[in-house]
Amino acid sequence: MKNKQVGDKGETIAANFLQKRGFNIIERNWRHKHLEVDIIASKNGKLYFVEVKTRTNNKYGLPEESISKAKMNHLKVAAEAYLYINTQWEKIQFDVIAIMIAKDREEIFLIEDVFF
Repeated sequence: MKNKQVGDKGETIAANFLQKRGFNIIERNWRHKHLEVDIIASKNGKLYFVEVKTRTNNKYGLPEESISKAKMNHLKVAAEAYLYINTQWEKIQFDVIAIMIAKDREEIFLIEDVFF
């Protein structure tokens, strides 16, 4: 699979994973200027900004290891833009979903509340 296909498949897996756990998916691939949030979801009155990283092997490390500080800062800026438009949210959280897709299985690793 090509990188875009792997990323799209990972985001679909992540969205399904969240929905099975009671989350409502509000947006996928929400964009503000040059910034993007992979998934924006809600649950129990809290808004979640979710970065999804997907890999098909660990040749270049685990998926979660590829998230740079700059990427997380972009996520925060994008979240600020979203919240400026959608002012009703008081509680927010940033999560990361790391997915490893192998030939016969998928491994999903949720890292909750990555900013304190």
